[in-house]
Amino acid sequence: MAAGELAFGAAAEGFRRLARGEAAEFGTALLSAPNAKRLAARLARLRGAAMKIGQLVSLQGDDVLPPEFAQALSVLRSQAAPMPVEQIRRVLGREYGKGWEKRFAHFEWEPVAAASIGQVHRATASDGRVLALKIQYPGVARSIASDVDNVAVLLRLFNLLPLGIDVAGMAAEAKRQLAQEADYEAESRFLERYAKLVAGEPGLLVPRVHWDLTTPRVMAMDFVEGEPLESLASASQSKRDAVGTLLERLLFRELFEFRVMQTDPNFANYLYQPESGRVVLLDFGATMRFPRPFVQNYVRITRAVIEGDREAVAQEAISIGYVGRDDSPERLDAVTDIVFLVCEPLRHRGRYDFQGSDLPARVRDLGYDLAFRQGLVRAPPPETIFLHRKLVGNFLLLARIGARVDARALVLEVLDGR
Repeated sequence: MAAGELAFGAAAEGFRRLARGEAAEFGTALLSAPNAKRLAARLARLRGAAMKIGQLVSLQGDDVLPPEFAQALSVLRSQAAPMPVEQIRRVLGREYGKGWEKRFAHFEWEPVAAASIGQVHRATASDGRVLALKIQYPGVARSIASDVDNVAVLLRLFNLLPLGIDVAGMAAEAKRQLAQEADYEAESRFLERYAKLVAGEPGLLVPRVHWDLTTPRVMAMDFVEGEPLESLASASQSKRDAVGTLLERLLFRELFEFRVMQTDPNFANYLYQPESGRVVLLDFGATMRFPRPFVQNYVRITRAVIEGDREAVAQEAISIGYVGRDDSPERLDAVTDIVFLVCEPLRHRGRYDFQGSDLPARVRDLGYDLAFRQGLVRAPPPETIFLHRKLVGNFLLLARIGARVDARALVLEVLDGR
């Protein structure tokens, strides 16, 4: 049905362009601003898996997608239609049983946050605990497969994903990850495990889980006060650098030391406490465990990049799956060039100015040239999608807050400490 709406919109746009004496190529008309808005609206109504895929696609929208499409999808990063009060009552009644209201001294019906598969409410338990309750939208868990498949159809229709990405592979990986995200008991276990992993880092705060009020579809944790991470943009340079260093070191520890990573770097998943300087980590639905061989490949390619060893980088690119063993030397060189470019912060000596860097634009330009003009680069393997989302998202986080960070020193510290 969505494809039909978009096709009809494309036809109408094509007629308008013909009337103006312009070319009416179908693919271009399909990506008109009204059609992009129709797609975003459709994804917003689907919520759940469909909206999550929209967020994933839109993460790099400014650089790799047509402007109208990127602008429309960008709303999916932070918006979702909230549940009506009666629907919330039904969900809580189903999860907690009859008389669930007695468990709470106070419940705020207006959500404090809404995201792709659920929304968060502030509540006070009958014993006085101040809680954040994450309540899942009804039917999300059951609709993951169909929602992802629906979005895959739309993505194939648009045929616009960067580097000829494997839509089927991305969909399969998204289904696997989203099935995990829809299990709030699994997320709670990840949260507790993660809290232990970062227990020695005073700059980080992970809320406690309250198991007596947690179910597979409702998650109860401490309600933690804090400011949006974006508020750091007006802080002193030293504070911005300190938080940026904290987040960059955490990224490296997640990959190389913990082998456990929270892969959704959405700004809404962080809070900043100015008094203590701590960063609050809020959402662990998109947490991934990495197999040891997977991590070892990235250890070796990271060291090779820092050492400037092109041959070693090329061999590790083959091991990871960025390029095939039977691919041409030209393709191997092209992939190696991209790896060295995207790892620029790791090769830079001293503090790297993330906000002042034009690296995203240079990566975009090189990627377009190698992928579309020369046909030398393919999409990375699906199992790396969520890792790449975290790597790109962390760069954008540091750029947004204006942090300057010695990434090279941090990653070497973590690698040498393994």
